[in-house]
Formats: sequence, structure tokens, C-alpha cells
Amino acid sequence: MKHVSILIPRGHTSVVNIGGTHQILNMVNQILAGMQSPPVFDVHLVGLERETRQSHGLFSVAPDCLIDEVNSTDLIIIPAIHDDLEKALERNKEFIPWIVQHYKEGAEVASFCVGAFFLAATGLLDGKQCATHWMHANNFRDRFPKVDVVDEKIMTEEDGIYTSGGAYAFLNLVLHLIEKYAGRETAVVASKAFSIDIDRDSQSAFIIFEGQKDHGDDKVIRAQKYIEDHYQETIRVDDLADLFAISRRTLERRFKKATSNTVTEYIQRVKVEAAKKDLERTRKNVNEVMYDVGYSDTKSFRDLFRRITGLTPIEYRDKYNRDAVAV
Repeated sequence: MKHVSILIPRGHTSVVNIGGTHQILNMVNQILAGMQSPPVFDVHLVGLERETRQSHGLFSVAPDCLIDEVNSTDLIIIPAIHDDLEKALERNKEFIPWIVQHYKEGAEVASFCVGAFFLAATGLLDGKQCATHWMHANNFRDRFPKVDVVDEKIMTEEDGIYTSGGAYAFLNLVLHLIEKYAGRETAVVASKAFSIDIDRDSQSAFIIFEGQKDHGDDKVIRAQKYIEDHYQETIRVDDLADLFAISRRTLERRFKKATSNTVTEYIQRVKVEAAKKDLERTRKNVNEVMYDVGYSDTKSFRDLFRRITGLTPIEYRDKYNRDAVAV
């Protein structure tokens, strides 16, 4: 069996991540028993103290073992930790060397949502891809520049390190782990039992684009504001550079450093975000929305929209706007 250590950090953590993972993995053992197969998961809640009270005072969790009682484990799961990172690290610093040691001894490690911040503090994510909640992706990039944040992905897997995207995306990573350890058939049964959409690989449709503006580069902030105020127009990078009396090369370099997007990517994302709002809130057809955000080529607009959101404009409208007129 695979020994699973679900960490119970001190402070404000996601009891949904903890309880949901514990329930699903144990239910998998029951599913396997019904299939005349042996159990796969030996699930433990692993903490730093016998009772861990959540910082907001609503819940407490009683681990069934402490870290010094775990001699060997196959999978370590880090739930989302909602405290300020420095505070979380100070409260839970004993976990850091423990995680690193067991990873070096062959354990795999998975983080859920903003638990990726705690995982990144171990150094194990350096040079690897990482998913986290899209709302915190820019903050993550600032704190951990050695990590490759892929905020559109719902999960990542690299060298025995797993991460998942925002909030309930942890369920998709749990299914992925079930498939890896217990097989596809078992994962499909689990997905049906818990009504989890299996094989979902993107959180792009959920992302609300808000350009990062706390970087302190005044000219870039002014360029961002200009783009956001004039997204309905055709905006050229050369024109922006001339407008703010800066060379195109310098603008591109400073813009990418400040926002993690090229100027062109930023323009595209602002236009698509405006299109998404129209598709969600109005009865405009797709062509009307396309023209309103400054595009005239249907194929180019559709391809861009799908690349950013993971859905076509029609699929997006049908998903989020029940009152939309069918086109």
C-alpha cells in the first residue's frame, strides 16, 4: 500500500482539502474491496501536535500521528495554507526539513492551491512548473522567480512533485493520483461517485485577468492604463513606445519584467477579458462582441479566445450566460 501523509499545518488551512482528500482516498479502498482488489492507500493525518486548532477558531484537526512518528511515506500532501507566508513558515518550520528529507528518500509531494507557496519555500519547486490559484499567480512569481508558474494549468507533475490550481481544483489532482496508483478504472469510478469531472486539464475558463500593477514602474503602469482604456482600438507596440517616449525594446523589456506578459500578450488578454464580460452579461452575438473589442477576423478572434480561456466564444457564452441568444 501507498503510505499517504496529509499534513495538518498550524494556523488557517483548508479543512476541505484535508477532509476531502482523506474521504476520497479511503473511499477508493472501499471501491477496490468491492472489485475484489486489495486496498491501495494507507492514509494518515500528520501534524506537529496532537490537536491543531485552526487560527480562525472554527475547527480543530486531530492528527493520528506526528512527523517524528513517520519513518517512511510514499506521498506527502500539503493543503492550502491561508495565513501570510512568513507567519505560516514560522508556525510550521518543522515541516520543511521533514518534507525535503522524505522527498530525497523517494516520497512524492503534492500541494493544493496556495499550498504551493509552502512547497516552494522548501526549494523543491525550483526549476519546475507549478500551478496555484490564478488569483495569486503574480504574487507567487514575485516571491519564487526560480519556479515556472503556469497559471492556466489545473495541475502539474514533474519529478515526483505535483501541484494543483485554485480551490476545488485539488479534486482533479486527487483523481490523477488515484489513476496513477490505483488505475484508470478505479479513477473513473471515483470520479462518478464524487461527481468530479475527470481529465479536466485547464483552469483558464475561471481566470479573471487583472493586470499586475504593484510593480512600481510608472511608465509601464501608464501603458497598462492606456491599453485598458483603449482596448476597442488597434494598439501597436511602436505607437505605445512613441506615446511614452521610450524605445520599443526598452518598453518590451520593462513591460515583461513588470507584468509577466509581453505588451502584445497584455493587449490580447485585456481584449479577451472585455469579450468575456460581454459574453457573460449581454445578449450580443459573438460577432458583435468580436467587433466591440477591436477584432474583425473571426478565425483569429476565435483562436485567441480559445488559447486564453480554453473554450470557444460560443462555448464560453453557453457556459456562463443562460440568457444569451443562440447564434
